[in-house]
Amino acid sequence: MSARSVDIRLVKAGRTKIRYPAELVADDGTRLTVRAPWAVDGVRDFGFVRFEPGDVFTEHYWRDRWYAVKEVRDGTGALKGWYCDITRPAVVDGGEVVVEDLDLDLWVSGDGAEVLRLDEDEFEASGLAERDPEAAAAAREALNALEVLAREGRLPGGGRGSGRVPAPGM
Repeated sequence: MSARSVDIRLVKAGRTKIRYPAELVADDGTRLTVRAPWAVDGVRDFGFVRFEPGDVFTEHYWRDRWYAVKEVRDGTGALKGWYCDITRPAVVDGGEVVVEDLDLDLWVSGDGAEVLRLDEDEFEASGLAERDPEAAAAAREALNALEVLAREGRLPGGGRGSGRVPAPGM
């Protein structure tokens, strides 16, 4: 692993869901930004977007926030949109970024016209609210805050304003 490379490890329900290498773009001690190609073989069609070979993800992780924001572009550089994962704050350990997925997601189309809350049924079925009510509350708050930011065009790379994403409650 080079000094400009990190491994991203997404954990769900205590198990590694996916692990992939990414290029480190920036790290200010709180927010870490990486870039990586679509890390799965083949196409994943969600109905509202297709992730496929050639797509490039610019991923923003925070050590103090309950979400990750992934800007998605196709192989020509055209913006597809933003896939936002609700997660526990990222843990950076050496050359590895570990992120725990909490099931809730948000999709924002490239033109900002479509903002979709995803997997709320999976979140409810996960039992997190019973096991860890504080984490469940933080996850719901993060999803609500991201939806507001998305509707205001203030996600990283969103084009409006500075692209800075404030913490929930700011």
